[in-house]
Amino acid sequence: MYSPHPALVFGFHGTDEKIGRELINGASFKQSDNPYDWLGSGIYFWENNYARAKQYAEWLQKRERSSVKNPFVVGSVIDLGNCLDLLDHKYNEFLKVAHKLLMKELDDNGQQVPKNKSLGQNDFDFKGRFLDCKVIQYACQLAENEQQKFDSVRAAFIEGKPLYDGSKFYSENHIQIAVRNPECIKAVFLPRVSD
Repeated sequence: MYSPHPALVFGFHGTDEKIGRELINGASFKQSDNPYDWLGSGIYFWENNYARAKQYAEWLQKRERSSVKNPFVVGSVIDLGNCLDLLDHKYNEFLKVAHKLLMKELDDNGQQVPKNKSLGQNDFDFKGRFLDCKVIQYACQLAENEQQKFDSVRAAFIEGKPLYDGSKFYSENHIQIAVRNPECIKAVFLPRVSD
């Protein structure tokens, strides 16, 4: 009764300007499907956070062999649909169950449990979420098996440096959305940036 999501949210996607302009003109987003993706497979957005999307695009530009030449941000209007929302207690419980079932399955099949680990030296690179990705992918498959396929996954991440001595507020906190169903992206736009 109290779990419906807001009808629409704004998401911001950091990318290269050429790709961003193509997206605005109707091109399809490319889904990320890496084994270390934070929220499993999906099209990634920073919820209501243009600045973090811009920061991410600028960071991508600095990476070796990066395709980002001119950092750019695309805005989107997103209907979360049936969302695996990890800001909602009931889905946290579901994810715990999915983890337990996955661990049993991996053990039964003699497979190694993936681990979250560092991928590099800086703040953005320290995010190889191999275990989390596997658990979310498994949870999404469980839901799909029950005809409850998730359209999106949403979670908060506490990151960065404390804002001041003794603070529990951090400089890089954000809410991330992975859109699994591209039909949930209702509009794409060039964000207006205030002076």
